[in-house]
Order: sequence, then structure tokens, then C-alpha cells
Amino acid sequence: MENRDKIMLVDGMALLFRGFFATAFRGNFMKTSKGVPTNGIYQFLRYFLDAVDKFEPTHVICCWDMGSKTFRTEMFDGYKANRSEPPEELIPQFDLIKEVVEAFDMPNVGLENFEADDCIGTLARQFALENDVLILTGDQDILQLVDEGISVAIMKKGQGNYDVFENNNFLEKKGVYPKQIIDLKGLMGDTSDNYPGVKGIGEKTALKLIQEYETIDNLLENIDNLPKGVQTKIRANMDMLHLSRSLAEIKCDIPVECSLERAKWGYDKNIIEKKFADLEFKNLAKLVN
Repeated sequence: MENRDKIMLVDGMALLFRGFFATAFRGNFMKTSKGVPTNGIYQFLRYFLDAVDKFEPTHVICCWDMGSKTFRTEMFDGYKANRSEPPEELIPQFDLIKEVVEAFDMPNVGLENFEADDCIGTLARQFALENDVLILTGDQDILQLVDEGISVAIMKKGQGNYDVFENNNFLEKKGVYPKQIIDLKGLMGDTSDNYPGVKGIGEKTALKLIQEYETIDNLLENIDNLPKGVQTKIRANMDMLHLSRSLAEIKCDIPVECSLERAKWGYDKNIIEKKFADLEFKNLAKLVN
């Protein structure tokens, strides 16, 4: 088999938020001498450099959300409406982290009106035709993208722990196929993204229904065979079922691109050392060789 490149797509917000909250709960915002908080960036880099070390990608791209308004918020007012404003110590870190990513000569990718997930899905599908793609995230939503040539590394508690989902281990781990995650979330909703699915149907029932009927469409064709209670819930929430399924689906055909040439992993150590000195990251410099 010809030598395939390994492209790592990084879910930037997932790493930054995770890094911020992993350190902030102790009130440790790590400020520079100018008073700029850097804890999220610092922890992002620890996660990121650990993953590069472990998975050894040949190419790396970092994907970002571009603000809270997207086509999903237009479809459903309540989408992610339960999210509070980001903590004030995190706000200055949003722009700074992108500068750090640039210092590594790594592309920052994002598209107005879409989420980072949609950028990740679109690039993953493009690149997986001829390469191996690994998506680095803490976000289970992205599991629906697992496919031939696309694997997902979910960061777990602690440093350097990953749950890696691949095409050949997915069913065994999740009980359904990657594509079925969309229908599963259509039924059970998603509390973190704030859409309800079918009121009264939780994860256990949803999983059972999808395992038995495979898709929502097939389920609806056989709705008369379902237990009366489930029938009633679905009939009463039909619009929300379809809407929730649409909200759950990551779009893999958005107008975003990034050349592999531009994404080749490699950086100038001097530039990184200067950036780390600006941020006063004394002990991170040794992770960059």
C-alpha cells in the first residue's frame, strides 16, 4: 500500500475550553506580567503537543467556530441558547491562541455561519479519499464522522489519555454505526446543544430503537409496531424529531478548503521560542524540540 499521509484535524474550541476549565477551577488563570490570562492557551498547547507526539501526524490543521450565530441558530432559536457567556478570563485567549497556532505555521480554518465541526467534516471527507485523517477533540458529536480513513481521538480525563474510535471498533464501542449517531441524537436530543429530540425518549430507548430499526425513516414507516407509549411520544414530537436530526448532522460539503501543502507539520523553533517568551511560558519551551 502506498504511503498515506496522516492528517490531524484539531477541534480548536474543544481543546481551548477544556484547557481553560481544567485549570480555572482552582482559580489558576496564569497571567503574564502584563495581566493577560493564558491558562487556556497553556493547557491547549500541552494537550496539542502531547497528541502530536503520540499520533505523529504529517499534516495538522486547526478548526474554529466563528461566532455563535450559524445556520443552526437560524433553524432553531434555542440551539446552544443554554450556553452562558464565556468567562472574562477566556475572552482575550480566543485571539491569542490563533496567534500561537500561526506561530507553529499551522493553518487556522473557520467559516462564518458554520461550526468548526462542519469545517472538520468537510476537510475530513476531502482528505480521507487519499490519506488517513485523525480528528482530535473532546466532543462526542464528531463521532458521526468516523469512516474508512477517518478516526476520532476523544480526549479523556488527565493528560495523554485518548479513546480512539475507528471504523472497525466503532460498533463494538457504541452499539451503533457512526452514521446512526445522527438518528440517535434526533430521537434523544442533546442537552449540551440544547435541542430536545423526542420529549420523553432518553438514550436507552433511543439506542434500542435505532438498533432495531436502523434509521428514523424506517422507524417511522413501522411506527404502528412500536409500543403505544413510544408511538404517542413520537407522534406528538414529529417536527422536533426531524429538526433535531437536522441539527445533529454535521455538514460535510461546506465551501471550506485548505491545501495539504499549507498544512504540512513543521515549525521554526526560534519563532515558537519567541512566542513562548512573549507569553512567559518558561517550562513549555522544553516540549518544543
